[in-house]
Amino acid sequence: MVKAFNNIYFKHLLELARPAGSPERTSLLIAGDGDDAKKTVTGFLDDIGYNAFDAGPLAEGWRYQRDTAAYAGLYIGPDGFAGPPRTGVGPDEIRPKLAAARRYADTTA
Repeated sequence: MVKAFNNIYFKHLLELARPAGSPERTSLLIAGDGDDAKKTVTGFLDDIGYNAFDAGPLAEGWRYQRDTAAYAGLYIGPDGFAGPPRTGVGPDEIRPKLAAARRYADTTA
């Protein structure tokens, strides 16, 4: 199992796709435990116009959940969802956002 497409607005998928080698090509986050599964998803992302950024094992997928720095805000342009998305989001921008993630507070206690 690989977590992908969790942190990008669905309408941005068509708008952000770029050919391999383009400086505007965007990276999408993936997380998973199986190397073969991650390779398959990475290949699929490449086919549809994206680089993959491996966030680690599936247990680290929480780092790009709703209300974290690596969620949809990475790709939203200055006009919000009404305007065009930001292109060229890559590893140098993604790494600090993942590192800044904080787990949700446990409210069941």
